[in-house]
Amino acid sequence: MANQKDEGAKGLGSVSDPVEGEASAPPSTMPDHGKAPSGRPRPKWLVPVVVVVVAVVVVVAGLVGWRVVESRRYGVALDSCNRAVKTLQDKTDPSRMASYREASYVKTEQVKDAKTVQVMARDVKAVGELKQPTLQCKASMSTGELKTAASKANKLASEYAAVSKSAKSVLASRDAKSLEDAKTALNVKKDEASSLFSDSDGKVADNATRDGLQQAIDQGGQVKGDKAKKYKDAANALQAAIDQVNASMQAKSQADQQAAAQVAQQQGAARRRQASSSNGRKGSTRSRRPSYRPSGNRGGGGGGSSQVPAAPSAPQKGNGGIDWDQWIEQHKTPSPCKKGEACGIG
Repeated sequence: MANQKDEGAKGLGSVSDPVEGEASAPPSTMPDHGKAPSGRPRPKWLVPVVVVVVAVVVVVAGLVGWRVVESRRYGVALDSCNRAVKTLQDKTDPSRMASYREASYVKTEQVKDAKTVQVMARDVKAVGELKQPTLQCKASMSTGELKTAASKANKLASEYAAVSKSAKSVLASRDAKSLEDAKTALNVKKDEASSLFSDSDGKVADNATRDGLQQAIDQGGQVKGDKAKKYKDAANALQAAIDQVNASMQAKSQADQQAAAQVAQQQGAARRRQASSSNGRKGSTRSRRPSYRPSGNRGGGGGGSSQVPAAPSAPQKGNGGIDWDQWIEQHKTPSPCKKGEACGIG
């Protein structure tokens, strides 16, 4: 045990003793913050260079960030402009513009509701003019220009949406009135055709025209639906049938007049022949001239003779001839004769 303690003591002594040949160095002190001294002084230009580098990095980073943000803003503006223009184009395509113009020409007397025309006029005035918009979104445009174009396109699209709505109302009101008028016109034409069909019985040159009229009347009564054209077509067919019946009636009337004129001519000719024959008989009577023969005095008395009275003078015509008919009429009855005197015959 004693030996072991001695050996331990020797060991301890050998550790604590300095190594031979080494100089003992003074203890070193640690700087603040636990950093070891650099060992050499810093150059004066280092700090400004570091500051500049940091500033450049910050600026570059800012520029890059701004470019990214601006690019995103430009993309959003371009997309918004394209969508606004697309909406406007949908509301102003050629077919719709044609319907807007058609509605703008409709007058108040052509619609059932005059207010629809007034609203249409107001909406068209808000647009300014019914023409195809020419707004575009180009890649060369700035973000501000794209935003302005998008705003204008949205405004026009809203205004044309109002025009589209009012145009539909105007055209619907016009079609409703047109349908109503077509139905009324067809009913009036059917009544006219029915009356003509009854009145034309036996008064037409061709009865087939009346058959066609009856067929048109039947077809007109079968028209249904909400299309004014159907009723207008039926009314036109009725009018055509009516015209044919009227023409046939006129043809028969003219034929009857011609027949009556021929009968009258024949009767006139017969009367003229009869008058000519009668005049011939009268002419033969005129050719006979009466004669005057004196008769002797058959009475008693002396042997003297009495004079015969002169015959009445014959009437004269204006042209110097003798009107024997008148003379005979005046002297048909014998004149009274005195006894013992001669009397003329006549």
